[in-house]
Amino acid sequence: MWKKWLTKRSEDYSAWYNELVEKADLAQPSEVRGCMVIKPYGFAIWENIKNNLDQMFKNTWHSNAYFPLLIPKSYLSKEADHVEWFAKECAVVTHHRLMNNPDGTWVVVDPTAKLEEELIIRPTSETVIWRTYKDRIQSHRDLPLLINQWANVVRWEMRTRVFLRTAEFLRQEWHTAHATKEEAIDESKQMLEVYDDLMQNFLAIYGVRWHKSESERFAGADDTLTIEAMMQDGKALQSCTSHFLGQNFAKAFDVTFKNKENQDELVWATSWGMSTRIMGALIMSHSDDEWLVLPPAIAPLHVVIVPISKSEDDLNQITEYLVPLFEELESMSLDISSSFMDANIPVTYKIDDDDHKSPWWKFAEYEVKWVPLRIAVGLRDMESWVLEITRRDTWIKELIKMEDAWKHISWILSDMQTGLLEKSRSRTNENTISANSRDEFISWIDESKFVLAHRDGTEETEELIKQETKATIRCIPLDSQLEQGKCIKTWNPSERRVLFAKAY
Repeated sequence: MWKKWLTKRSEDYSAWYNELVEKADLAQPSEVRGCMVIKPYGFAIWENIKNNLDQMFKNTWHSNAYFPLLIPKSYLSKEADHVEWFAKECAVVTHHRLMNNPDGTWVVVDPTAKLEEELIIRPTSETVIWRTYKDRIQSHRDLPLLINQWANVVRWEMRTRVFLRTAEFLRQEWHTAHATKEEAIDESKQMLEVYDDLMQNFLAIYGVRWHKSESERFAGADDTLTIEAMMQDGKALQSCTSHFLGQNFAKAFDVTFKNKENQDELVWATSWGMSTRIMGALIMSHSDDEWLVLPPAIAPLHVVIVPISKSEDDLNQITEYLVPLFEELESMSLDISSSFMDANIPVTYKIDDDDHKSPWWKFAEYEVKWVPLRIAVGLRDMESWVLEITRRDTWIKELIKMEDAWKHISWILSDMQTGLLEKSRSRTNENTISANSRDEFISWIDESKFVLAHRDGTEETEELIKQETKATIRCIPLDSQLEQGKCIKTWNPSERRVLFAKAY
């Protein structure tokens, strides 16, 4: 039996996170530094996120495609900001063949197999996709072009942590082309709404959203929208981004179309993405000092049933007793309030009748993986026509009549989902503070708060604040109003507050 207790969050948040990822059997580091192995249970959670998000994309008239992993190096150099941003993180393929040493002792690169042009393992796909769009887009009738891909990307990170920052990770990335600037801007805003819908209604994570500062924008973008979520240690985690690319990539790759007047125009572009980094947000938003905590909307398993039996005959009787419950569970669904899809999530259940493990071992095993509801049932429960139901979030244990069990299960799952979102929202609101002086600002940042403060708008000032406090501008909040004030660093004039925080 494994150690039950994790390092407490208050003692060592980083150790708590790493232990939880390991003990919940979500992922592990691979032999290649900075890469990870996502285990079946962790991948099942990612699949549930992916499948719901993918359906939202399709419901907003987007289509999936796939683009190459390898990108000619010359493509990356076509957009100056883009290559400057990613250059230090690129992995480069230089040869296409290996060979044995003459003595057969090891394998080496074949020096005769050097590529004519080196290839970049994609850190992101804008360049290769826009080269493809040049051939695809000819007329205004080809627009808008709304394409997504689910893929892996490689960014050679120096400091890595499973899910949060890895050299290779999974993601989706949309790349859209539009006839007008207004259409492209509307697209970038709509897709931020899609992400926010997923985060709040499925992942139960509340985030602060809107514009990145100029220095924090995506490379090659005219504007970047973001959702910044507060983790339990008070740090921000950038959960997703949506970029208005203007005509920068269209210019770089000469992507034009004939408008209705038969004149050539450059297209307008967006890109946006969410990655397995959101798994880190999910873990750190909800989990406790016991084990993993998952919103029921994306939990791979909702209900586990553990028979308390001493013999095969006992097990057969209990299984027969549970047949009405199985029938109810198979018709149940968790109704999620989503603006972009009809979200009726089937309730999943499992009866664990493995006689090689004790019931108490099973209890601990499902607590680790945070199955929301556990039902224990023995012969005495059968005599009283009841079930013992325990909810993982509060540990409340109740004896519920068999005929009322399905209503109780449905209510608990819904209550868990809304409760986790409210907890995330309350944590963010209660720990978001306005600072009006340098001393106030430093004090609140040191206490890991989200701090709303004035700044003078220069990149130099942002960098000075970052060097002094390790805090960065996470976003200019959606509900930020014009407000005359003074920069907390330079005391120069400022017209609105922005959100500062330490971040992952």
